[in-house]
Amino acid sequence: MQGRKEFTPKMLYQVHLTDLIPAHNFYRLLDQSIDFRFFYKATAKYYGDEGQESIDPVVFFKICLVGYLNNINSDRKLIEYCSNCLDVRLFIRYDIDEALPWHSTISRTRQLYGEEVFLSLFKEVLKLCVSKGMIRGKRQAVDSVFIKANASMDSLVEKEVLEDASAFVDELEENSEFKTTSTRKKLVEQHHQWKKEAYKSQPNPNFNIDKVDEHGNSIRPRFVSNHTHYSPTDPDARVSVKPGKARQLNYFGQIAVDDAHHVITGACSDFADKRDSQCIEKIVELTEENLQENGIELEELLADGGYSSGEALKYLNQKNINAYIPNFGQYKPEREGFIFNKELHQYECIKEGSNKAILLFKGEKIDSKGYAKRTYRSSESDCKNCPLREQCCGKSTKYKKIDHSIHKEHYDRMHQKLKQNPYYAKKMVRVRSKTVEPVIGTLVNFTNMKRINTRGIRQANKHVLMAALTYNLKKYLKFITKRTKTKAGVVNELQAKVPTFLKTAIYDLKNMFLSASIFKDYNLKTKINLA
Repeated sequence: MQGRKEFTPKMLYQVHLTDLIPAHNFYRLLDQSIDFRFFYKATAKYYGDEGQESIDPVVFFKICLVGYLNNINSDRKLIEYCSNCLDVRLFIRYDIDEALPWHSTISRTRQLYGEEVFLSLFKEVLKLCVSKGMIRGKRQAVDSVFIKANASMDSLVEKEVLEDASAFVDELEENSEFKTTSTRKKLVEQHHQWKKEAYKSQPNPNFNIDKVDEHGNSIRPRFVSNHTHYSPTDPDARVSVKPGKARQLNYFGQIAVDDAHHVITGACSDFADKRDSQCIEKIVELTEENLQENGIELEELLADGGYSSGEALKYLNQKNINAYIPNFGQYKPEREGFIFNKELHQYECIKEGSNKAILLFKGEKIDSKGYAKRTYRSSESDCKNCPLREQCCGKSTKYKKIDHSIHKEHYDRMHQKLKQNPYYAKKMVRVRSKTVEPVIGTLVNFTNMKRINTRGIRQANKHVLMAALTYNLKKYLKFITKRTKTKAGVVNELQAKVPTFLKTAIYDLKNMFLSASIFKDYNLKTKINLA
């Protein structure tokens, strides 16, 4: 007999959320894994003793977590989603017949709390990962990602131009992000004019079309610069672009990931007009602090060539951090036909058939791109009659000049490290790629870090921290400690727990033992462990 189900609402129901949600539900496991009650103490300073009660701080953070777990960027959509899900209602302690907070309450509370509150939650989750053995701290891979700001390119307006910068020093220091000098504007316009001519014949048909209003006035220039334009909607957002991506207003997210189980150990945001190398100090300090609070030392740092700069390498050398960062493209380890004498601080010509000129140090200067360089130059008397002058100096120039960075010794040190063991250096490139890049892809596509729905650099930093700790929470709940059954597996686990300095000592003892005369005829070599 065919059955038919009809829905007949009852006047009274006797039902409990705990009976409807299974014990292995994700949100029930999440609620059991972390104690959110420390938020009451962390947020107590933001409230007074009188007035109406606010939203429960624990409820606020749980609702935010639901948004990042389900890749929901809108507060309106987030409240609607939480209201419709029984397991989420149990997670945030709201019964079936209770009305959830307004979406505007979530927005205002997010702006109320400081960055330290969100950082404290990130550290709590990181501590859980450390307690479960998910972090070893040996290598940290660093990378960056652009995050779309909550502002449109059409909101850009031109900064106020000051004709005489020296007469308006006080004005420049006050609200300087909204003002620029006439010299700076002229240089930017010259650069944009060059781009207009250079890209005039490119195949994109929309490239040469400007947006104009009903009077024919240009709404927004085709080429814009952070030096001459800003967005009043979000003044902290910066115009940035990557090859193959659209030019837009962004923030700059910095992520550090441990290579053991791909747990995020450091996360922050910065202005998008900065280079990676200018942000390395901030992310390293944050990561090192997070690891040291859990009794872990940062040993190695892996990054791509974008983080290579003299200042960055100098900072890492002072911190005694073993970094593997490829030198940027303009670096030249040697000058063909010249050697550098460190003791006399000069270059010496060694070309056959030349006059063996000496290039003396002439001082330091800053080039057009803002790089500080040291200049070395020969005298005209040494080079003007040299048989190789024309091919070395040029047709009209009668002296030889060489410029190199003031941080050349740091570049040379990194070059020697990468060249000394190229196999290990290539392996570090692969380790960095497979460690941090999948994590950033997951954050952008599945953990709500593609776009920020708030405004301001502080709010952007909260957004990055929340996305990072949500990723770590998912890793923590899915992590299962593998129990080794074979004897070989037990030996491998024990070897993995041996400190690095002890491994090095054992390796040296093997070399000394096998280098004895009794083993020379057998040509025995020790196996190099590059892990």
